[in-house]
Amino acid sequence: MFPETPAAAAALSVATRFHSPSLLNHSVRCYLWATMYGTAHGIAADDELVYVSALLHDIGLAEAFDNYTLPFEVAGGNLAWTFGVAAGWPAERASRAAEIIVTHMRDDVSATADPESHLLQVATSWEAVGRRPEEFPPDARTQMLTRYPWLGFGTEVLASFEDQARRKPDSAAAASVCKKDMAGRVAANPLECHQPS
Repeated sequence: MFPETPAAAAALSVATRFHSPSLLNHSVRCYLWATMYGTAHGIAADDELVYVSALLHDIGLAEAFDNYTLPFEVAGGNLAWTFGVAAGWPAERASRAAEIIVTHMRDDVSATADPESHLLQVATSWEAVGRRPEEFPPDARTQMLTRYPWLGFGTEVLASFEDQARRKPDSAAAASVCKKDMAGRVAANPLECHQPS
């Protein structure tokens, strides 16, 4: 189900240590949504890279790694590069994890150009604002949220993005809040409203 590599195990340890329970569940769900979407669309990707990037993509929102001036995804990418090198990855592979994390907050990238970034973009935009709901049927939502509960993720991520927007007005998080009605999109997110009983 999850990659069984030393880097994957270490990424889970880091995410467990520094994420809130809500962000940890979100990160695991993002990996699972990404693999579900990738399988459905026949997108071949590096599973370990997708997993590590999914677990660390919001690490720049964690208090321990929040950077006052850098956008959270850039700070998270920097940490991912450091993590990858420390895990024994070649610098090029560590740079790919950083790139995937930064790219998840940028304009859409195609699956043919960059499958790992595409998968993380699809998964995170589905989780945060309910984009592409047709890709994730209600029964899959129920199963996912039963196994990895929502725990108020929508409220937490919106508050984190609003904080980022105040401190980093030129960031992608600020654009999400100020130009793309993130609050309205979070409130209307099917996952926000689809809590298993």
